[in-house]
Amino acid sequence: MAGPTGRGSSLGAALNDLLRSQVTARHRLSSYSAKHWHAQLSQLTATHRGQQALADAGLNVTTKTLINWLSDAEYNIRRNYRDLIHTAYENVAIVPADPIPRHIKRGQYEISGVVTTGDDERERGTADAAPLRIDGSRGHWDEIEELWLAGELTDDEFEDHFIDDVIVEDIGEGTDGWQFPGGSYSVELR
Repeated sequence: MAGPTGRGSSLGAALNDLLRSQVTARHRLSSYSAKHWHAQLSQLTATHRGQQALADAGLNVTTKTLINWLSDAEYNIRRNYRDLIHTAYENVAIVPADPIPRHIKRGQYEISGVVTTGDDERERGTADAAPLRIDGSRGHWDEIEELWLAGELTDDEFEDHFIDDVIVEDIGEGTDGWQFPGGSYSVELR
């Protein structure tokens, strides 16, 4: 039975596609695009979550002051209050990434595409060559997860860390390192 599969123009793109199909990536809510402090404050005060974010950011003003600010977009508020409103707004606008689940870190990977180690270059996952099989449970996922949670796990970063921290930990350095120079990859998780 086939498991979840990621596809991409590089190994890193296929890995990211697979991961994004399994968990929510860090992202910004499209409804949070206000730039001016007044629009941000108006949006935040309209929801309980926004009001909590204001409190968590340290905005402690009276209800009367808040009403004065909301009634006049040109109201002159101190810079530190504008900074607190902006901080609260960004905290609500950004949805954190889900942690990488255990089945991803402990899974068995089958990589199809061009794989090179030393002078050996093969199209894996064909009738002539089986997919490259990697045991994810032997890998070190800390740096990958740290980048994922920060929203900074690019395709290139994922590929580099997967090679160094997962492939090498499972099957070694290969003849002369591992390279994935092809233009199309699929990664199946079993």
